Amino acid sequence: MKEKKVLITGGVSGIGRSMAALFASHGAEILLLDINAKGLDETAFSLKAKGAAVSTYQCDLSNSEDIYRCTELIKKEHKFIDVLINNAGVVSGKNVSELTDQDIEMTISINLLAHFRLIKSFLPGMIERNSGHIVTISSAGGMIGTAGLVDYAASKFAVFGLDESLRADFHKKKLNINTTVVCPFYINTGMFDGVKTRFSFLLPILDLEKTAARIVKAVIKKKKRLYMPWIVYLIPVFRLMPVPMMDFFARFLGVHDTMNEFKGRKNV
Repeated sequence: MKEKKVLITGGVSGIGRSMAALFASHGAEILLLDINAKGLDETAFSLKAKGAAVSTYQCDLSNSEDIYRCTELIKKEHKFIDVLINNAGVVSGKNVSELTDQDIEMTISINLLAHFRLIKSFLPGMIERNSGHIVTISSAGGMIGTAGLVDYAASKFAVFGLDESLRADFHKKKLNINTTVVCPFYINTGMFDGVKTRFSFLLPILDLEKTAARIVKAVIKKKKRLYMPWIVYLIPVFRLMPVPMMDFFARFLGVHDTMNEFKGRKNV
């Protein structure tokens, strides 16, 4: 990763901030996009204190005009990026009957449409150089629907399909552009504060730092997919079962009760 330009959305908290520090330790130049101006300053100061090269861009990822303003500025200042990590995400934690149109639009704008807009902005440069890497942070909730996560799961299913289609597209066109999709269970970032798991030895709440380290390692090794924990790799097998049987196993594992005591991140 030495001197590679790595752009991370949602880069001032959670796994975004941890990934930034890890990529920087491998010699990468870090570009951070986030709506949190104070967080950008604090993260940049922390990384620069360790000798990292960092650029920050305040950006509202729910707003297409702001995204394109930022991406044009980045291309003007950096010409291109090597790795795009679409990491930023939001969760409402509401049942479908409780969701407002604004809730749904916010989730889809940040969790899905921002991916498209950033890819549209930086893919032409990757194609021109025949080099690049697009990392999609999806979710285990993008492989199996979960009660209490209707809008979130819909957005994560969508970006899972986005990654798969991109991979096929690049292969068909013989482009040397890599893709990695990441599908983790809940991570202890605060975003899903209050969630519970019935069998922690099978479906543990993932450690933030360890999760970030595994993602960075997967990107460096150019892995096509990373699911966490291991049991997530069995979801495609569950889908071969009749629907009532698959739903029974999901209920038995407590998947649909995980959001019962959801609180979410405070002061955001």
